Amino acid sequence: MTNVRTSGSVAADCVPASFDGLGLHPDDLPHGLVVADDSGRVTCFNAAAARITAVRPGEALGRPLESALPLEDLDGRRWWALTDPYGGLATRIGQPERNLLLPGGRQVLVSARYIRPRPGGPVVRLVIQLRGTEARRRTERSHAELIATVAHELRSPLTSVKGFTATLLAKWERFTDDQKRLMLETVDADADRVTRLIAELLDISRIDSGRLELRRQPVDMAAAVRRNVEARTRAGQPADRFEIKVADSLPPLWADPDKIDQVLGNLLENAVRHGEGRVTIEVSPALIKARTEGTAVTVSDEGPGIPEESMGRVFTRFWRGSKRGGTGLGLYIVKGIVEAHGGTITVGRAVKGGAQFRFTLPVGAPAFLSQG
Repeated sequence: MTNVRTSGSVAADCVPASFDGLGLHPDDLPHGLVVADDSGRVTCFNAAAARITAVRPGEALGRPLESALPLEDLDGRRWWALTDPYGGLATRIGQPERNLLLPGGRQVLVSARYIRPRPGGPVVRLVIQLRGTEARRRTERSHAELIATVAHELRSPLTSVKGFTATLLAKWERFTDDQKRLMLETVDADADRVTRLIAELLDISRIDSGRLELRRQPVDMAAAVRRNVEARTRAGQPADRFEIKVADSLPPLWADPDKIDQVLGNLLENAVRHGEGRVTIEVSPALIKARTEGTAVTVSDEGPGIPEESMGRVFTRFWRGSKRGGTGLGLYIVKGIVEAHGGTITVGRAVKGGAQFRFTLPVGAPAFLSQG
């Protein structure tokens, strides 16, 4: 191969006109790209492929595919001999992504596409994509951490429920009515805790899969804030700990009222649990991206605030701040709900030093209301 990009990673005949028309080059791709011709020799080996395989492009270009990219499956079988892309079934169009091994046992995710001039015709080009397994390992670690957290959070209330119910069943006549009521109230509270955890898990599943459903209807944000503050005061928080500021002329807002209550409830709980002093909730009009009309809600406290080095992790799973307690999933769910509405949420430092969360939501009116 003589005509090669200056990086030495891609043969010139690997750069199709469509790439040139877009101003792109195979070396610009985020994943590894390997292309073999009709004889099985490598004609393209981009920079990402070199990084993933630790094979220098000059060592791969022009060589037979099975020696330039010697892959094995997890049972130790040679992959190209096993799949036989050039001599296998003529109806096959490719290989789905799977985990394979490079020499030395390094794992890589590989998928392939067989290019044929016509259905059932010979393979004239083999296009292979390579991806590292780091992202998959991170996902697996995240799932394992989620399972461990859920198991830990479930153990305590279920142990309590089991203990109290077994005690009541075995020794019902020995307890006074007040003692029975206390134990049943504890069981009821722990059952609510389990229910909330299950609801959080379902929300995470829907957010991660992009299936979070919104049932939009007109929402009075000021009334929603007052309702959530009243719930806090009924639960025992002093009324003077909260201050509500509502601007005049708020734009009409279409959103999922249950999801908005969930967002407000989580932010208020976070301010009460991790913050100190007065919690201030401000509701005001806002102009968001593309100067779209919307509503902004800011929740501030007067506590120590969030350390600068932690602000980038606030909306990740399992972040609990300086004080332990809870699952650490609430703010992750809040961000998912706000973004599902087309809004944004940020965290910063309040005027009096505490934490400040601000989310904005577009008006979100149905299309038929905007038609003149």
